[in-house]
Amino acid sequence: MNGNSASVLVIGGSLVGLSTALFLAWEGIPMVVVERHPGSSVHPRAIGYTPRTMELLRAVGLADRFPQVTSDARPRRVRVESLAGRWFEESPWTPPAKVAPPIEWSPMGSGGIAQDRLEPILRAKAIELGADVRLETELLRFEQDASGVTAWLRGPSGQEYTLRASYVVAADGHRSAVREALAIGRSGRGSMGTMRSVLFRAPLQKYLESGIVQFSIDQPDFNAFLVTYRDGRWALFLSDDEERDEATLQALIRRAVGEPDLPIELITTGRWELSALIADHFSSGRIFLAGDAAHTLPPSRGGYGANTGIEDAHNIAWKLAAVLAGRSSPKLLESYDAERRPIAWLRHQQIFARADFAAHSAGVAKDVAIIDDAAMEFGQLYRSNAVLGAAETLPPAQRPDQWAGQPGTRAPHLWVSRGDERLSSLDLLQRRWVLLAEGERWREAAKTVASALGIDVHCVLVGSDVETTEEGAFRAAFGLEADGASLIRPDGYVAWRSVDLPADPVGALERALRQVASVDEPREK
Repeated sequence: MNGNSASVLVIGGSLVGLSTALFLAWEGIPMVVVERHPGSSVHPRAIGYTPRTMELLRAVGLADRFPQVTSDARPRRVRVESLAGRWFEESPWTPPAKVAPPIEWSPMGSGGIAQDRLEPILRAKAIELGADVRLETELLRFEQDASGVTAWLRGPSGQEYTLRASYVVAADGHRSAVREALAIGRSGRGSMGTMRSVLFRAPLQKYLESGIVQFSIDQPDFNAFLVTYRDGRWALFLSDDEERDEATLQALIRRAVGEPDLPIELITTGRWELSALIADHFSSGRIFLAGDAAHTLPPSRGGYGANTGIEDAHNIAWKLAAVLAGRSSPKLLESYDAERRPIAWLRHQQIFARADFAAHSAGVAKDVAIIDDAAMEFGQLYRSNAVLGAAETLPPAQRPDQWAGQPGTRAPHLWVSRGDERLSSLDLLQRRWVLLAEGERWREAAKTVASALGIDVHCVLVGSDVETTEEGAFRAAFGLEADGASLIRPDGYVAWRSVDLPADPVGALERALRQVASVDEPREK
């Protein structure tokens, strides 16, 4: 790669753009990120990162960089007169389940770190792995053709130049200039108005002793929303688009807290468009939309905004890496829209089905059943040309204990041992194609197929290479008989399985892998 070319150009260097850069660089893909701002926004924005996001960061060696890691409890919210005044009812994100099975879904808990503190960590790691991150660099225009995309850029000193890339990932936010230039429309609930916010510091730690971190302020002539970023910073959100001076903002903060003499340090203000819109297509030719450019979702306790974007980044990154390395044909990239757009819609509907946003739903989630949090987090189903056998009769999401290793689902977490080392089954995945089985014939099949197709297929024999902590746990979790096998994609999703041993395991595995990895058929000589 030189300064004027790259395999992938990422437009936008905020949370999702940096995540895309990180996952691509981890795959060894030459890429450039351009961001028009000099760095991260001073407003923290997102704070909670789901266990699934933490699994992805664990795979690239970043999970231990988080200043704090909490349990998988969703942020607790309560309606109050003020923090110092009367506290009314607490409102759950999801109605309590009648029976909560005591199952450990993941080796990770939730991550708690403000977005403006996370982005520099992602940026530094991406650069360490080889990403070319160009701040204060603006996209002016672009043109794509059959072999790539040409982008016209303006650098920090005002110089203009072109850059040629094989593919582009647009992570340039909800006002995405790339999406607009591609004339990709959006559907969904739409705009719900503009809000103002003020970020500040104040000594309010005593109000967090109960574990509540979000407060709906309810006074006869004053309604607002107060939230802590758990690092000494708080934000007050006001549901109007009115400009206010510092004295007025301080007075409103004191009113929301209920302490007339509260010492306050104002940090910054923000202006937010509250909307819910899903792009009609997540790709156009060689250009892919990710994060808010693809789906704008209102902030929710489910983590359906930032976390959905990070999962977009991971999904497109491994597929681009496979295509650019010549292991897969470009047909594999069709699965990005097929997999990620239904997830965005599912999360759109779930936001408005819940109490937090039900009053703003305008009927878009009428008769939508609320899906269990564990199902939304770990049990969403992919259907695409990169999955073989995801039946149309299957639901869009279920808890992991309700699945049994069906193709299109995230491979389940199990604790396993390798010698004296204790691992999650997920630690064996998320870098390459993996075949999990118990029978030795599958190892030979994987070796033969990998050689024939030129794809690294690593076979892990359970009971030989690794041991499960409970007898029969592997077969039960993956829905296999003693001689069965499960083929796991580089993102940790089940691509295909053979419940038992077929007559020709080599042929069965080769046919399946050729399809789900979009390997071109050999040409006749």
